[in-house]
Amino acid sequence: MATARPIAEVRYTSKFEKALRNMPFFVQRAFMEKERFLRENVFHPLLNTHKLGGKYKMFWAFTVVGQHRVMFFFLRDHIVVLVNIGTHSIYK
Repeated sequence: MATARPIAEVRYTSKFEKALRNMPFFVQRAFMEKERFLRENVFHPLLNTHKLGGKYKMFWAFTVVGQHRVMFFFLRDHIVVLVNIGTHSIYK
């Protein structure tokens, strides 16, 4: 298990913001709750944070609800940039 890491700043790409607006309300609500956990500890067990591989090896992801994930990267040690939100199709 990774060491707890609080996040001082969460940034959003325009792609992420657009995708979030297009998500069903239950996904938007779940994201807002999970973002609290993200800020407290990016490796909180409820997030199921995991490193991606292949062409996405620079990215990480965490679970929002069901099949919905957020893809992100660490800009600095305590700053993350949220890149996209959606089902596994965001990896294609």
